Amino acid sequence: MAEIATIERIGQFVDEKVTLRGWLFNKRSSGKIRFLQIRDGTGSIQAVLVKNEVSPSTFAVADTVTQESSLVVTGVVRADDRAVGGHELQVSDIQVIQVAEDYPITPKEHGPAFLLDHRHLWLRSAKQHAILRIRSHLIQAAREYLHQEGFVLFDAPILTPTACEGTSTLFETDYFYGETAYLSQSGQLYAEAGAMALGKVYTLGPTFRAEKSKTRRHLTEFWMLEPEVAYADLQDILSLAEELVSHLVNSVLTHKSEELRTVGRDLDKLRLVVPPFPRITYDEALDLLRQRGMAMKWGNDFGATEDTVLSEQFDLPVMITHYPVQAKAFYMKSDPDNPNLALCLDMLAPEGYGEIIGGSQREDDYHQLLEKLAAHRLPREPFEWYLDLRRYGTVPHAGFGLGIERTIAWICGIKHLREAIPFPRMLQRIYP
Repeated sequence: MAEIATIERIGQFVDEKVTLRGWLFNKRSSGKIRFLQIRDGTGSIQAVLVKNEVSPSTFAVADTVTQESSLVVTGVVRADDRAVGGHELQVSDIQVIQVAEDYPITPKEHGPAFLLDHRHLWLRSAKQHAILRIRSHLIQAAREYLHQEGFVLFDAPILTPTACEGTSTLFETDYFYGETAYLSQSGQLYAEAGAMALGKVYTLGPTFRAEKSKTRRHLTEFWMLEPEVAYADLQDILSLAEELVSHLVNSVLTHKSEELRTVGRDLDKLRLVVPPFPRITYDEALDLLRQRGMAMKWGNDFGATEDTVLSEQFDLPVMITHYPVQAKAFYMKSDPDNPNLALCLDMLAPEGYGEIIGGSQREDDYHQLLEKLAAHRLPREPFEWYLDLRRYGTVPHAGFGLGIERTIAWICGIKHLREAIPFPRMLQRIYP
């Protein structure tokens, strides 16, 4: 009986008979030979049927199966430098599990709305398949790196009683007994509690922003990786951010180079991503923008346009620090040398991709945090638990959030975040 194998590990079975379980991706004919392109979720391989080497019924299957029909194919693995992946399967038998109906996604061009309506099927295409395998590996690499650095996974709640990043982008829902709950904008505040208990923690999960934006950089539901470190300052997390990002890029290059080639990525640009990354202040970034004819008032935060222009000036991710306090969130600590500036950072990915990380040293002083809550017109009562962290053993601490989809989009070289997540949620998109 032939051993059940996967295409990803097919090289281990050269000149051996194996069984593959998958789907028909494409097919073509040449006289008495049929070529079936089979995919199984781990990769794709060409399966070859020669008329006088298989039974008539097996050969006839090749002419009746349709795109995305499910098949169990048995044959001998042959090494072939001309074949995609360096191997092909010399077929001896095919079992049809189901003959698919006319598949709606064909080799012709389809518009984005059509493809998003059929996202559940679009995921099977070569490019989308590659992106999602890169996404899976990147998350695995991030977890492994943080665990090696002594971080503990800390699961933050998705239902929260109050805002973290401002009340204007909250998704609101009814809770029990007349209470209102909100979908989390970030796991950060809870991660701070975790850091006070465990030292170094990270959260990883979905976050939600009810931002009415149609840009290619916005999703209403996205995933964030958020490390938080006790006894850390801005310089500590600047180092952590560049080491983490360079590790992720290198790991994807090492383990998912074929997937990167499938999506058409220029690998040489990714190979440049090695620390140290350039670091500039908000004022220096403002000067760069003004030199390029962009008139910006001091004190305003940078938007997508400004981030794009700035990130195009560098071959590496650039880290921008010391934004005006008025442009940033209430929990960021002010610079003791200049209280008008926050001890914060944004990391912008190169090639115009813009922000992938935002973080800061947190305000650890109880009275200063009270003043910041008042300045941002936030009610004190919902934040009493957060204030407790400053009452009982407060220490300097810092952290950041890395947007998974934005990082994937940059590493893969894709234009829109909608391809960096299995089922995107956008302003006008909640189906399927």
